[in-house]
Amino acid sequence: MKIRFAATVLLIALPATAAQAMDVATFLAKVDALEKQGMLALLSSDYRLVKNESETAIREITAEARAAKAAHKPPVACPPGGTAQTDSNEALAYFRAMPPDKRARTQVKDALLALLIHKYPCRR
Repeated sequence: MKIRFAATVLLIALPATAAQAMDVATFLAKVDALEKQGMLALLSSDYRLVKNESETAIREITAEARAAKAAHKPPVACPPGGTAQTDSNEALAYFRAMPPDKRARTQVKDALLALLIHKYPCRR
């Protein structure tokens, strides 16, 4: 399942406002439980939570990148052609590589942005 995103964006799933943003530990716990359900996971409310969390994170990252560009600030990630691409396996592997204590303190959006910065560093 590949997800594409423009400007400086990324991927993955919970209706989130800034106060409700999901941390990576919770996100991974939900993803792991969903993976065990196979195709039945599509019927789970957690599937919608995870999907919404990742979509919200992507929208926020994109909006922040556009705002920074409009303000003539340097980008934090520099994908070739201005479009970042990754898939859920890459993002989940990046999340799982984080130390467990850091997962609990890091929001999904921040982890996705860190992946973009790592994958598409800007040459300064």
